[in-house]
Amino acid sequence: MIYLLSFILSFSSAATPPGDIVEWQGEMTVDMGDIFQGEDHLHVFKFKNLTDAPILVENVRAGCGCTATEWENVPVAPGEIGSINVTYDAMNVGYFRKYVKVFFHDHRGGHKLWLEGFVEK
Repeated sequence: MIYLLSFILSFSSAATPPGDIVEWQGEMTVDMGDIFQGEDHLHVFKFKNLTDAPILVENVRAGCGCTATEWENVPVAPGEIGSINVTYDAMNVGYFRKYVKVFFHDHRGGHKLWLEGFVEK
C-alpha cells in the first residue's frame, strides 16, 4: 500500500498543473455580445509565460468547425506574452458557446478558452 501511495504522489507531483505555466491576460471566457450572421469575429487570447524556460504552443484544438485558430510557432520566453487568435464564423442564428483547448509542449493537460454570444440575422 505504501509503495502504491508513493508511486501516485511521485507521479502527480511530476506533472505541472496547466494553470501554473501561464497566466491568461484577461478572461478565459469572452462574451462577444450580439454579432451578425455570416461574419467572422476574431478574439485574441494572450498569455504570460510563468515558467523559467521558453514555452511553445504545441496545438490548439477547436471544439467545432465554426472556430478557427492561429498562433505563432515560436517559443515564448519566460515573463513574455504570447497570443492565440480565435475566429468564430457566425453561420447559425442564436446563442453560441464554443471552446478551443490550448496545449503547451512538454506540459500535461490543456487550457479551455471560451467564446460566447448571440448571432443575429
